[in-house]
Amino acid sequence: MYEMAGFKDFKQIHSTVNEYLKYDSYICYLHKDNQLMFNLILFGPPGSGKGTQSEKLIAKYGLKHLSTGDLLRSEICRETPLGKEAQNFMDKGQLVPDEVVIGMISSALDENPDAKGFLFDGFPRTPAQAKALDNLLELKEAPIAAMLALDVSEEELVKRLLKRGETSGRSDDNNESVIRARIVEYHNKTAVVADYYKQFDKVVMIKGEGTVEDIFERLCAEIDIRA
Repeated sequence: MYEMAGFKDFKQIHSTVNEYLKYDSYICYLHKDNQLMFNLILFGPPGSGKGTQSEKLIAKYGLKHLSTGDLLRSEICRETPLGKEAQNFMDKGQLVPDEVVIGMISSALDENPDAKGFLFDGFPRTPAQAKALDNLLELKEAPIAAMLALDVSEEELVKRLLKRGETSGRSDDNNESVIRARIVEYHNKTAVVADYYKQFDKVVMIKGEGTVEDIFERLCAEIDIRA
């Protein structure tokens, strides 16, 4: 069961992603004949409309949405070996290690061999995760084609979120200082991941202001160049 989930034995998993990268035998990978997956990473700060654009891209290009949060809940709900391992860490109040998350992504790719590609939402969040993901996708022969990042001015984001807060009921959408802190946190986290992908010329900044269709057309234009 561990082999199918992407790992031989969790006791063999080392404590850091760098060590993990030396042991690609933990990953089960499938070769696809005459079809290459087109994989994208989409980033956008709170209020950028990333969710709306994700849905439109998935519909147009036939991509599978991949959220690590959704994967984690699914693996735990299905009581898979990876899910049980993740639950063990969570029960101890610990973060689920990157190795386990990568294993879940590996399983998701293997469970969808006919997918045209995946849209990674909110992952990777660190250079170590990005490197681990690249290592996995290299084995799958399905590299990341581009990291698309929606670029929206801070003032526009604040305006959008305050407007959303009028109906969302979310406390973090009603407090301007909290909103600005969330934006700063997003940029700090995203910057280091963008720096990693810049060395491979895969980062594309997309103007995230204008109508929903205007932004969607900009995203599609960049995707079509690389598809």
